[in-house]
Amino acid sequence: MNDKADAATQQGPQTRLVRSGYDSVSQRAFINPPVVHGSTVLFPDAHTMETHGQKYTYGTRGTPTTDALCAAINELEGAAGTILVPSGLAAVTVPLLAYLSSGDHALIVDSVYGNVREFCDSMLPRFGIEVDYYDPSIGAEIEGLFKPNTRLVHTEAPGSSTFEIQDIPAIVEAAHRHGAIVTMDNTWATPLYFKPLDFGVDVSIQASTKYPAGHADILFGTVSANARHWPLLRKANGLLGLCAAPDDTYQVLRGLRTLGVRLDRHQTSALDIARWLESRADVARVLHPALPSFPGHDIWKRDFKGASGVFSFVLRVEHEEQFKAKAQAFLDALSIFGLGYSWGGFASLALHVSLKERRVTTAPTDGPVLRLQIGLEDTDDLKADLDRAFAAVRAF
Repeated sequence: MNDKADAATQQGPQTRLVRSGYDSVSQRAFINPPVVHGSTVLFPDAHTMETHGQKYTYGTRGTPTTDALCAAINELEGAAGTILVPSGLAAVTVPLLAYLSSGDHALIVDSVYGNVREFCDSMLPRFGIEVDYYDPSIGAEIEGLFKPNTRLVHTEAPGSSTFEIQDIPAIVEAAHRHGAIVTMDNTWATPLYFKPLDFGVDVSIQASTKYPAGHADILFGTVSANARHWPLLRKANGLLGLCAAPDDTYQVLRGLRTLGVRLDRHQTSALDIARWLESRADVARVLHPALPSFPGHDIWKRDFKGASGVFSFVLRVEHEEQFKAKAQAFLDALSIFGLGYSWGGFASLALHVSLKERRVTTAPTDGPVLRLQIGLEDTDDLKADLDRAFAAVRAF
């Protein structure tokens, strides 16, 4: 390793975010790469065309723009290769299609993103693939769920909406003992706060719609694999013909440069508000992994380097028949928090979580679950907005 390369590996995370994926030659010394719009690539002669004897052959196979982002993500993830796809959902489903075949069995965490569950329930059975869901807190005991045909374990930590933390090293050890691939949706932490491949995970997934893009205006996903599983992922993605748009690719790469600064603000503000909520009598509990009161806090503290800006809390409501009405009263009283799906952008958001699809884990019974995305606004203003919403519930 040369001195420059060695120095790069010792750099801090924000420095690496700023520098990763930069190539002065291909970018012609511009600090941001050019956006290449193109499908057809010309060849100098018939032999080169026949043998694909040049770096770029067709738009779906990569451009200088996509190469820049892939290089940056590979560096952040410690990956052998990365594919870029048009959404976070595609980032989960493409690996499922890449690694599962008819007759295989997959274990999917019960706190998985809802649209992934729908894909597993409606699409995978059509291909002859069997799916079972497991408790996110199962840890090493997941070994008891393996079948002779178990091929893949999908993890997500923290879990969607209720933020369960999984013991990833224990699950990886059990899965690899049975020859199964482990995939992980790492959108919440990003590679800054958790690096799945360093913990033995085979495939790391990010909905880059969220924190990497950071401005609530891009749909995007990345999938990064270790050396063993990269060739099959790359081949499957090529066969499916999925590729990311050049302008979106550019925007995500630009978003990466400020990811560390933004994520630090999201983390600090979210923890401030989570602690404030925890002190309130009208809150039954706060579902945030970085709080000592959270059941998975010890594992989070052991494995993660930080927390992001999205978490949930349980609004204290005595009668179950009032859960929905009081949750809606709370949301309707908000003015700074927007009511919207997704998260990771600069604006704060809120929604009422539905957990009806859970099969193994149970939904809280002490009130409705409300998810908050804490944006970049001043926390005093956000607390005042939430306080007005609590007042509206009391007056309901």
